[in-house]
Amino acid sequence: MLKAALVVAFVAVCWAQTPVPCESPKQWEGRRVLTDQSKEFQEIAKYSYDATNMRTRAIEEIQAGRERNYYDVLHLYKEDKEYRLNLKTRQCNVTKPRHPFFETRVPPGSKFLFEAEAGAAGIPGESLTVQNWDITFSNQAKYAIAVTSPDCVPIFAAYESKEVGFLIENFFDIHAGIADPSAFIPPSECAGL
Repeated sequence: MLKAALVVAFVAVCWAQTPVPCESPKQWEGRRVLTDQSKEFQEIAKYSYDATNMRTRAIEEIQAGRERNYYDVLHLYKEDKEYRLNLKTRQCNVTKPRHPFFETRVPPGSKFLFEAEAGAAGIPGESLTVQNWDITFSNQAKYAIAVTSPDCVPIFAAYESKEVGFLIENFFDIHAGIADPSAFIPPSECAGL
């Protein structure tokens, strides 16, 4: 009887230690590198993210093949608008967003893969704990994300589907909150469009 109780207690302790999907910050700013190698596409951007109000802003440097362009792209998903200002020509286009809002987080139902130390483990202040998760959605799209632990700040995400292809995002210099409240106001060149 005692052995059975010990086995049950051991299983309960082990089960309690299995990480559950964490909650990422709803608003943050930082840098993002988005890559689609199949299209020879890379975007380096100053990035503002607001999941609460479903909006993003990216000041982008895009390299597609040998071409390099610069854009200010504001997505206001609740308004169903995308403002795209070409920073060279100052021409603004206002369209519907090309894709629906996708929250950068560990989705509910994700499977915990592993936890690791990034940086110099064992040296105080020189590493951080990273949790890796993945999920396959009902449409067979696959998503993987790496977040810091315990704060759940995204540092890497990968998304693959037939419609989109294979996208990789790296996030760095992340700061919680939105420092500039005007980050989600359309550029003046887009006024009236």
